[in-house]
Amino acid sequence: MTDDVIIRPLLPADVDVADAVAWAALAPLWPEEFRPVNDERRLARGRARVAHLQRTDPGGCWVAELDGTIVGTALSLIREDVWGFSLFGVAPDHHGKGVGSKVFAPALAYGDGTRGGIILSSEHPAAMRRYALAGFRLLPCVSAAGVLDRRALPAGPQARPGDLQDEEDVATCDRASRFVRGASHAGDLERYLEFGGELLVVPGRGFVVHFEGAPALLAATDDEAATDLLWSAFGAAPPGGSVHVDFITAGNDWVIAACLRARLALSTDGPVFVRGHIGPLAPYLPSGAYL
Repeated sequence: MTDDVIIRPLLPADVDVADAVAWAALAPLWPEEFRPVNDERRLARGRARVAHLQRTDPGGCWVAELDGTIVGTALSLIREDVWGFSLFGVAPDHHGKGVGSKVFAPALAYGDGTRGGIILSSEHPAAMRRYALAGFRLLPCVSAAGVLDRRALPAGPQARPGDLQDEEDVATCDRASRFVRGASHAGDLERYLEFGGELLVVPGRGFVVHFEGAPALLAATDDEAATDLLWSAFGAAPPGGSVHVDFITAGNDWVIAACLRARLALSTDGPVFVRGHIGPLAPYLPSGAYL
């Protein structure tokens, strides 16, 4: 079967199908209450992610094709000499046939020679095995989720709305990202804002992008600013709405403290895998799409 699979670069014309394959593979791994609805907004956001990475990192974006049909995709990126694995999926009826290993290989090779790498893994045993055997070290994670207790929201947050057209705000994002992971996120943030994400900043110290209170990415230079940003994001959640915080690694106890005060429940999460030199990964909540 795998001898018939063609591995080739992802092309602009493949964007819609590549997103659909990845969604079919990954959607069942989401907790049902936090699974995005597969509607036009989800489709637009998912396709924009794939198209963005195809433009910025064509050498890191690959598909597996069988009899003219895409059955797997693997997307990776490089930001300031840090490699990240953004999206990986194999069509469910092709699991266990070696397709994943074949399409992962060139996306991984794209990062050869970079000083560091990051993968946010699902809890799927095959995924964790693949990343560990590729030479990445495993960092256990927890997540937090639930209905926010708004009585816990502190008064007077320092964070304010950010603007990617403002040089000071962009400098804040660059500084915080480089502090936590050794590479800026600035070139990717606009993709979140296009589809309903809000950027908040504590000038000079950190930023968060959130969707209705759930942080999609947070980076800061100190725990105090990070905590303020997280609470500011929580404060934007709709009354009675649920929020979730993913990929909380060791060293980010400020996240745990805030989530428990907000009456969110902790559970295990897929691990983060890292290699090389990428910074302390704290204070940091990584982005599923852009690491």
